[in-house]
Amino acid sequence: MIAFSVIIPVYNRSGLLGEALDSVLSQTFPPHEIILADDGSDDDSAERAKVILSAGAGDISWKVLELPHSGMAGAVRNRGGEASEGNWVAFLDSDDLWEPEKLSRQRDFIMGNPDLRLIHTREKWLRGDRVISQKKQKHKREGDVFADALVKCMIGPSTAVLRRDLWEECGGFREDMEIAEDYELWLRITAGEPVGYLDVPLITKRAGEWEQLSLKYDQIEKFRLQGLGDLVESGWFRRKGLPESRNVLACREFSRKCHIYALGCEKRGRPEEARIWHRKGDLYGQA
Repeated sequence: MIAFSVIIPVYNRSGLLGEALDSVLSQTFPPHEIILADDGSDDDSAERAKVILSAGAGDISWKVLELPHSGMAGAVRNRGGEASEGNWVAFLDSDDLWEPEKLSRQRDFIMGNPDLRLIHTREKWLRGDRVISQKKQKHKREGDVFADALVKCMIGPSTAVLRRDLWEECGGFREDMEIAEDYELWLRITAGEPVGYLDVPLITKRAGEWEQLSLKYDQIEKFRLQGLGDLVESGWFRRKGLPESRNVLACREFSRKCHIYALGCEKRGRPEEARIWHRKGDLYGQA
């Protein structure tokens, strides 16, 4: 039996939360449980969730975790995952929406591909009322996607479901990264795990006037550098069971990112910082 635990992290999203919850409650294959993890919101997000779930959850189990504010999405998702009981974990960001058949389609895919432990789907991106084209998104999306996952975050958290044993093995998201914690997690998983993919836009990813972590900084590449760099420099990709080619690919991509970041430092008048990153890029480019 497939039982999905839906984890929804939220911070000050009372105005959007109702739509996100409705998209879960409208699933044609209902989840086993819904866990809303509130990151110390200043608004009434937690109370609003309780009202909506009390009225509409029916036989679906639910709980609202009221956490002290951390500002770390990975930590908030992890607390939800720790409180969950289903044999599959699904994530939904509070400003995203699921299509009604999202869990049903993923359940059917899982039943036809029982060895896969991570399944994701295509997204529809909205900025206001405008659909953002994804025609230029040519990266590999299924099977061995590690090389593409190194370049950028190519799995949207709201699209992904993970089997419980995989979730526990990977240890969840890093809790000390404000941004790109999902990029770092997918690197650790895809280094040794094939990925399943449904080429159907089963979630809507929205951008609007509300506050978003991804828009807090001018660019987020330094966070990807942190995530990938910590794995490379610690020798994580040399661990038992992974082919050496994984480490080679990771080192080369880290080198490329170091040089790109260094060039950005030069343009912004930070020559000493640029030299540090160029040296690091040269070092790992020799892998």
